[in-house]
Amino acid sequence: MTPSADLRAEAESLARQLPGLNFKAEASEAAHIGSAGRRRAGTGEHFWQYRRYAQEDAAERVDWRRSAKGNDLFVRETELETARTVLFWCDDSAGFRWKGERDLRTKAEEARLLMLTMGIMMSKDGERVGMLGAGRSASFGKKAIARLSEDLERGTGGNFPPPPRAAATLIIASDFYDPLPDWRARLAPIAAKCPEGILLAISAPIEESFPFEGRVKLRRPGTTADRILGRAETLREDYLRRFAEQRAGLKTLANQMGWRLVTHTVGQPSLEAAARLKAQIESFGARL
Repeated sequence: MTPSADLRAEAESLARQLPGLNFKAEASEAAHIGSAGRRRAGTGEHFWQYRRYAQEDAAERVDWRRSAKGNDLFVRETELETARTVLFWCDDSAGFRWKGERDLRTKAEEARLLMLTMGIMMSKDGERVGMLGAGRSASFGKKAIARLSEDLERGTGGNFPPPPRAAATLIIASDFYDPLPDWRARLAPIAAKCPEGILLAISAPIEESFPFEGRVKLRRPGTTADRILGRAETLREDYLRRFAEQRAGLKTLANQMGWRLVTHTVGQPSLEAAARLKAQIESFGARL
């Protein structure tokens, strides 16, 4: 396994090589898609700071507990919020944590690298980031990235998480090899609550080319199930057709939910994949 510290360092490097994220929304849009702190006073739910009472302030805005500590009246200000909370989820199944003999990383590690890159950029831009199903709220800053890295590595025990409590932008990473009806059932409740989402489909080179010839023994990762192929090359055409059909169906599913699909192959330039993922994320901001 690639150490988390190394993945985060590489993610920091990728984030520096990409232009700044254009993922803004007006504060007035905050009610419909989650919240992301802007570190200044404004309309929101999170405490920002105290300030002295002014004549134009309504009496109910006075924080009497804070004011009781001295002779001045103080008002409790909340943080200005805009419409961005971004949650990530990375498949932690044995199949997704598998890699080919010549692969630098597992599919899961490649997904985590790309998601950490986006998380770093979003956090620096003032967005709140976190992991779906981690059991703790999204936050911003270096602390948020450290938590995201820990949570992505820990995973969710092979279980697909339920929808978040409030609407957010979602980035879901997997190889998406399970039957499409299964993925539709998992994603539909989340898409109903979160209209903005991206499916990040990661595959290994060997899975896309099926280079096997002759007698080959294939084993399903994480299980003892295996299959022996007498002349593997005779199955290549059918395999590649089914692989293409799965990807086409996944794209259709994403489109039906109003989401995006980004594909990437382990071993291909991670910077290019990060740039494509960033572009799809920014496409949501363009609609606001």
